[in-house]
Amino acid sequence: RLVLHTGQGTRDHPPAQVALRDRLLRAVVSCFKRHGAAAIDTPVMELRETLMGKYGEDTKLIYELQDQGGELLALRYDLTVPFARYLAMNKVTNMKRYHVAKVYRRDNPATTRGRYREFYQCDFDIAGQFDPMIPDAECLKIVHEILTELQLGDFVIKVNDRRILNGVFAICGVPESKFITACSTVDKLDKVPWEEVRSEMVGEKGLSPEAADRIGEYVQLHGGLDLIEQLLQDPKLSQNKLAKEGLGDMKLLFEYLTLFGITGKISFDLSLARGLDYYTGVIFEAVLLQQQNEHVDELLGVGSVAGGGRYDGLVGMFDPKGRKVPCVGVSIGIERIFSILEQRLVASGEKLRTTETQVLVATPQKRLLAARLKLISELWDAGIKAEMLYKKDPKLLKQLQYCEDTGIPLAAIVGEQELADGVVKLRDVSTREEVRM
Repeated sequence: RLVLHTGQGTRDHPPAQVALRDRLLRAVVSCFKRHGAAAIDTPVMELRETLMGKYGEDTKLIYELQDQGGELLALRYDLTVPFARYLAMNKVTNMKRYHVAKVYRRDNPATTRGRYREFYQCDFDIAGQFDPMIPDAECLKIVHEILTELQLGDFVIKVNDRRILNGVFAICGVPESKFITACSTVDKLDKVPWEEVRSEMVGEKGLSPEAADRIGEYVQLHGGLDLIEQLLQDPKLSQNKLAKEGLGDMKLLFEYLTLFGITGKISFDLSLARGLDYYTGVIFEAVLLQQQNEHVDELLGVGSVAGGGRYDGLVGMFDPKGRKVPCVGVSIGIERIFSILEQRLVASGEKLRTTETQVLVATPQKRLLAARLKLISELWDAGIKAEMLYKKDPKLLKQLQYCEDTGIPLAAIVGEQELADGVVKLRDVSTREEVRM
């Protein structure tokens, strides 16, 4: 027998998975709407040059398409770069938008960890010139709201600033040309110990051992307002203009997060770097904390479930006059969250309804197909979600069993007696109570 597979790193979603994903997306989108965002949509294909050079070392993961009629195209890698292109092309300088769509990466699929080549992203971004850190604080509030609502367990949102990180590199003697590659190495600190990060810096990235050790003293720090104050007093770091700006903004951010009442879940973490090139200021990442219970052995490698930051230079890269539009945004890692909720559902044995049918139109005797068709048509026209079995004379037991199997709560039964009396018998499938109406 021929077995047909989907492409490597892609998958089909059966009804139960789609129902779960829709439930998830509804929660995320309703949060975005609560914060006043409008939705946009962009093509799945972009010009290749639009995407190239925006993602740092990850550029090699872009899915390039063959030349079609003189245009080099590629599949979108995220929703941020298309958004920046959209703003520049349409000369929009001010917008709060969300976008839920599939993106594509030629990554090595790690399907057990919810990493695929085709997956959904859910993005919320605020574009425009505003007073510092107010929109940034709202992005963090959104992450906090969504992760709290989805009840995924304990989480922490790590926050840092590219300017602070670059300031650290500068005072530790890293040449500016190596800032970005140093960033992508530091970014691995959440997965591997400092020793490995240090040896990559020295061995592969060509930093001096002294510089690496000095960086180590900073990037292993994490805390809250107290740490920000401490670094503002740091004799070397406070002399660096970039770092000082970043720390000042970070202090402001923490003041706003305190007013939102969410600092309990926020950690100012100097090891957070985020690999992408386009970040210019605040960066953040939400991580689920390992849960110690029997069902979640497979979940220990879940990692980041949301991330984002400020990217003030990206729109300018697409504007012929180089006009900049400052932006800050967040992406919710819906696939990772989906993997977790799916594994929980399996562990709990709970059955998820895949349809929304409210009532099954049923008949107890033979030769009543006409009655069923007339009644179901009335129900549909009245906006009621209704089904019937596609047999002329199904047995009543079979029809009720179908309700049980698919979770349909009600059966509307029309037999000869009901037709004669001009009523319908409504049966509650779970309690077996019946009323004539």
